Amino acid sequence: MPRPASVLSAGEVWFLTGSQHLYGPETLAQVADQSRAIARQLGTAVPARVVWKPVLTDADAIRRTMLEANADDGVLGVIAWMHTFSPSKMWIAGLDALDKPLLHLHTQANVALPWADIDFDFMNLNQAAHGDREFGYMLARLDVPRTVVVGHVSDPVVTDRIATWQRAAAGRSTARRMKLARFGDNMRFVGVTEGDKTEAEHVLGVQVNTWGVNDLADAVAAAEESAVDALVAEYDEAYAVVPELRADGERRESLRYGARLELGLRSFLEEGGFDAFTTTFEDLGALRQLPGLAVQRLMADGYGFGAEGDWKTAVLVRIANVMGEGLPGGASLMEDYTYDLTPGSELILGAHMLEVSPTLTTQRPSLEVHPLGIGGREDPVRLVFDADPGPALVVALSDLRDRFRLVANVVDVVAPPEPLPKLPVGRAVWEPRPDFRTSAAAWLTAGAAHHTVMTTAVGIEAWRDLAGMLRTELLVIDEGTTLHGFEHEVRWNAAYHRLARGL
Repeated sequence: MPRPASVLSAGEVWFLTGSQHLYGPETLAQVADQSRAIARQLGTAVPARVVWKPVLTDADAIRRTMLEANADDGVLGVIAWMHTFSPSKMWIAGLDALDKPLLHLHTQANVALPWADIDFDFMNLNQAAHGDREFGYMLARLDVPRTVVVGHVSDPVVTDRIATWQRAAAGRSTARRMKLARFGDNMRFVGVTEGDKTEAEHVLGVQVNTWGVNDLADAVAAAEESAVDALVAEYDEAYAVVPELRADGERRESLRYGARLELGLRSFLEEGGFDAFTTTFEDLGALRQLPGLAVQRLMADGYGFGAEGDWKTAVLVRIANVMGEGLPGGASLMEDYTYDLTPGSELILGAHMLEVSPTLTTQRPSLEVHPLGIGGREDPVRLVFDADPGPALVVALSDLRDRFRLVANVVDVVAPPEPLPKLPVGRAVWEPRPDFRTSAAAWLTAGAAHHTVMTTAVGIEAWRDLAGMLRTELLVIDEGTTLHGFEHEVRWNAAYHRLARGL
């Protein structure tokens, strides 16, 4: 099945090296050779292609390079390294012009120093120790958002950190060009799923627009029988199909309609160039089922999704899918549904009505059909499974009127303590860090949403990088969180972000 275009593996990052003419052409030739070697070595260890650019030695070349990077949609960001002493005033116009994520790599060509052979030719060539400090000053003075990575590219710690930054840059790139289709409005009387779509396009880049649900229903009705036959056969092969949905089962038609929903949704999204979408059970028009299986499979293929018109969570799911490309695990719409409040063993049970992505499990999901108490339509088909145990992250996006706020909780998914035979949905059970009471109180203090993206592929560092790239607030709840400290951070952030926006 077609999927949204890859952003990470199809993208590239430009490797920029700073120097100057003071030391002569021979030194500059060595700078070029060594920076090519560093870029080449780095490129073997990170997911996006690293493209070396000629050494930059004057303000005009720097400015033009930054403008070229801005204009190229395939460029996710730039890495800058001051190999020798590159006077930072020559970077002012270029840094002012740059509209792509920046990573400042503080490295050098050699790992160990050749102590017995060091002379001033060597010193003039290998000056990153203070060349990058000069560059860091200018970045700080201009308040340029950036990630700083220190160390040699032969060190896996360094390349892993750069790979994480690349993933965040891919997330930022997909947000900048994302198109999201809302089928109907958000759930009535709900506050947190609302938001300023104009500000979202300004800050995040995403285009959020609405289409009538019957436009989708027309696409569903147009699905060809042969395509339905082929997709249902794919379901039979991929999942543990319950007897009533099998070829000779009495409810096979429910599964065939589920396939029509998937075909209609895919065709609508592909024709419109959409990367994400929302539905709502309160506005189903001519649809016979609330889409469940179709949504689960589309999220598994990389699309963003939000339930009940929650476009902000759909944006997060798409970004998380892009950032997690090629990594084990997945990303899904999630909702903190109910708690086990056994003292000392508190757990959160997360789920939704139907729409949890099967990328959260490595087990074979069960394909089932059950009644849905809301929506007033036929019983929908859906995949049923438990999320795999392991580390994960839940992230929410809220609109606070004057800014957007990301809130992330580091959690540990665990196996359900007991079977859940009467809960026919995809679900995850987790222990939040640092503990349940602190996590829940901090989440409520932050005004974070009840819909989240759960990612088991991408850790907190990528989200920190992404928030910096988008200049968007991020509050993190993890093993180091205390409630009093968190409350202070919320207050400090309110002052900072209001001042940072200006009048």
